[in-house]
Amino acid sequence: MFSKETYQNRRAKLQQNLKGGVALFLGNVENPMNFKDNTYPFRQDSSFLYYFGIQQPKLAAVIDIDRNRSILFGDELSIDQIVWMGRMETLQDKAERSGMDKTIAFDQLFSFVEQVVKEGRTLHFLPPYQPENKILLSRLLGRKIVNLAPSVPLIKAVAAQRSIKEEQEVHEIEKAVEVSNAMHLLAMQKAKPGVKEFELVSEMQKLAADHQMRFSYPSILTVNGQILHNHYHGNTLQKGDLVLNDSGVETPMGYAGDLTRTFPVAATFTKRQRELYEIVHRAFQASQALLKPGLNFKAVHLKTAEVLTEGLTALGLMKGDVKESVAQHAFTLFFQCGVGHLMGLDVHDMEDLGEQYVGYTQEEPKDKETFGWKSLRLGKALDAGNVVTVEPGIYIIPDLIDIWEKEQKLAQFINYDKVNEYRDFGGIRIEDDFLITPEGYRLLGQGLLSTADEVEAFRAEALEG
Repeated sequence: MFSKETYQNRRAKLQQNLKGGVALFLGNVENPMNFKDNTYPFRQDSSFLYYFGIQQPKLAAVIDIDRNRSILFGDELSIDQIVWMGRMETLQDKAERSGMDKTIAFDQLFSFVEQVVKEGRTLHFLPPYQPENKILLSRLLGRKIVNLAPSVPLIKAVAAQRSIKEEQEVHEIEKAVEVSNAMHLLAMQKAKPGVKEFELVSEMQKLAADHQMRFSYPSILTVNGQILHNHYHGNTLQKGDLVLNDSGVETPMGYAGDLTRTFPVAATFTKRQRELYEIVHRAFQASQALLKPGLNFKAVHLKTAEVLTEGLTALGLMKGDVKESVAQHAFTLFFQCGVGHLMGLDVHDMEDLGEQYVGYTQEEPKDKETFGWKSLRLGKALDAGNVVTVEPGIYIIPDLIDIWEKEQKLAQFINYDKVNEYRDFGGIRIEDDFLITPEGYRLLGQGLLSTADEVEAFRAEALEG
């Protein structure tokens, strides 16, 4: 946990940003894998962590804005739990470390909410995503789950507050980034022909565990980099393959890192691999160079599209006027996802609150229809204190090529004969994490090799060792 004052100050700021009522925060519960007492690893709700810092299942907390108090609802361990789990720090001790005013048994939450409603006061709550919390809210409010209406003022207040990272938060994120960097180097070092993808994932998991960390999302380590979220790890690495590794860890306090590197299984890229890699790397450099407060993040996505289109046109996979090609979204045959997102306590920070509140504004809403733009999670102007990823890529997806070619979609910009020569290419992505500063941006962590020359030099040494 951070200091008691950290959580008290965060709650005080939230109170200032809400006009009144009671803000209810539900902690997460343990979810069974196959029977009640065999659960998935517990992960506390990120907004609960942000305002209260307590890592324990089945908790709720309220910030009573009208009466200027914070209350924790939860239960101490029973003797049966102590027998099985051992004596741990008491909930009361945790509440004191969080600066809470009062701790009450969890079942008293029902009478508390009933009284708030009876008094005609507003009960604010965030969108629930765990099924058990949806059911709990339904019972607390006497409404069907489909009729639950989260508080937009609370969502906006939380999103505005959490999106600006405190110095201590940046320090936590950098710890995650440094371990993520080390994981990527380890995977690059261990990769050899005949090695299974899951063996590299296992090596990374051990390194994360050695630092008392765990993956911040399921690792994407694959020779099929054209599959954007590929969690299958059963392939055997072969000379000539490219390995796309999108992996990161989170610290024990929940702060994430998110990095991607692509490297050859051989000591060097093939000519074709290097050509496309260098296009992606140019987009990576050009896009991050734009980062600064006030910049609309859509401009970063657009810059990526322009640089990718220029490179692919020079290689003959695309054709025609670059600016017109980008305007018609022809690049989305090769770059289907967004170029980045906010990051913090969540790898996709605050995605549970809704992209329309976190990544966009009412004045500039998200484009939910255009292929290649509808996947951009962040489109609004950047602020100093934001942490963002930048992750351009090129993905050759045969199924998508077939659909576009059959329709002759944007044929004035796509050289389908040339594209079909690359059908078995796969995918390339490069990703780093950045803090937006008053002056511009700062790369988080000590940095990870990214140029084609750096990658080849490292791979050559690894294969010789």
